[in-house]
Amino acid sequence: MKRISLILLTIIVCISCGQKEQHHENFNSDEMMIRISEIGIEPEYLDEYLSILKEEAKASVELEPGVISIYPMYQKENPTEIRILEIYADKKAYESHLETPHFKHYKTTTLKMVNSLKLIDMNAIYGETMPLIFKKIK
Repeated sequence: MKRISLILLTIIVCISCGQKEQHHENFNSDEMMIRISEIGIEPEYLDEYLSILKEEAKASVELEPGVISIYPMYQKENPTEIRILEIYADKKAYESHLETPHFKHYKTTTLKMVNSLKLIDMNAIYGETMPLIFKKIK
């Protein structure tokens, strides 16, 4: 009985390791699209803008499999200066994101609120850490 339990445990561990290995093999950071959006907001619209942005970010991450991150933040000393870390599985996922109802709603309703917009495309230096970063968040 101990021998059978040991064999079963060994099989489970091997399958588990194989799945983790396969997950990392399927991950390709070179295909990811990474962008930092720098957005300036008119102060009188800040609360309304943040409300709309939160809805859009939540919907994007929850509903779109190719959206890895829409992570909005603001400068501590200047809350009207918004930054969004956007990470997409690939360019196709980004292009699909632009066609979603929640993104179109965000874009059209916040247009008058934005006084500056700069989109900065980035490349990962060590993309292999990406699965580890998100694995740590529980």
